[in-house]
Amino acid sequence: MTTQTRTDLDTLRFDQVGSLLRPNDLKQVFARHAEGQATGAELRAAQDAAIRTVIARQEVLGVPLVTDGEFRRVGFQDSFGEAVSGFNSSPQAYRPAGARPAPGQRMESGPSGPGPAVAHRLPTKQRLKLVRNLVLEEFVFANSVAKAPVKVTLIGPDRIFQRFEWESSQAVYPDADAFMADVVDIERQMVSALVNAGCRYIHIDEPGYTAYVDPPLLERMRSRGEDPAANMARSIKANNAIMAGFPGVTFGLHVCRGNGPGNIWHREGAYDPIAEQLFNGLDHQRLLLEYDTERAGSFDPIRFVPMGKVAVLGLVSTKVPQVEDAAYLKRRIDEAAKFLPLDQLALSPQCGFASGLGGNLTDDQYQWDKLKLIVDVTRDVWGGV
Repeated sequence: MTTQTRTDLDTLRFDQVGSLLRPNDLKQVFARHAEGQATGAELRAAQDAAIRTVIARQEVLGVPLVTDGEFRRVGFQDSFGEAVSGFNSSPQAYRPAGARPAPGQRMESGPSGPGPAVAHRLPTKQRLKLVRNLVLEEFVFANSVAKAPVKVTLIGPDRIFQRFEWESSQAVYPDADAFMADVVDIERQMVSALVNAGCRYIHIDEPGYTAYVDPPLLERMRSRGEDPAANMARSIKANNAIMAGFPGVTFGLHVCRGNGPGNIWHREGAYDPIAEQLFNGLDHQRLLLEYDTERAGSFDPIRFVPMGKVAVLGLVSTKVPQVEDAAYLKRRIDEAAKFLPLDQLALSPQCGFASGLGGNLTDDQYQWDKLKLIVDVTRDVWGGV
């Protein structure tokens, strides 16, 4: 276990979003646990063993910043959904997937209706309350076995609000600001405990920001009586409030367009309409931006990233089983450097390899080959990771 200064973590040239492919034996224990055939202790033992292995494998590759692969979660949104009470939700449980979605298509994300908190758009039955700091549990174990610094991922307030059925919750929360105030308070409790435990890199997942450039989703907000501009401004303010007052801690924020098996996506639209407001408005030191497909648009919007922040280019796809060419990645980095100085750039996968426990259609070897590629390219381009 090592300690790194925040400046070191602020300027890392390598990054990763968080989730990694779960081994099949771990998925089988999750499935047995969901069916009542494995105890909680058995599931935790399987998670512990898998996390030890996946951290060791990252360190062998020379990865400077490790994660536990989100191996304790069924889905990436469990970081909040499984941590709070108050949503009118059903428990999150893993069951092996049936038919896979058709590859290369857009899919509906988070519909209203019964389901787990944050994974579905749900009303509240009472005010939200923190009942389990899942990300703290994840960090404490991972940090006890890792030599490299450990990064943790936490779903952010914009996504949480977009999964809040406010129109059915006004007896509990009279308006959006009241709901968001509780979200900020809860997430500050979670962050404070992480910082006190020694965590120095906290990553906020905010896939909902791309909804503000996607015409169908903008129309959906308006049809519910929401003002998209007000939503986005509220979310930026909430994100900044969550990270305020934690000196010595690096905060990253990830923006994407959806991730899943079969190269599916959930949103479309380039960063251009929101880049100036988002990149300047957020206080996070690192902005992890998806750039693996034409849906992201050009690099032109990164010119709005201010001095002192790093734009992490998500050029390596987690959704397709082909390993990118190093020369291609270097050309793309050179293109980006025309809009933002090279010392404000870094490289990462475009998203996690397994936003849900089932994982993307990229096998284990491709995952590790892609991570090694990122390590190698960062060393070639910047002289280190």
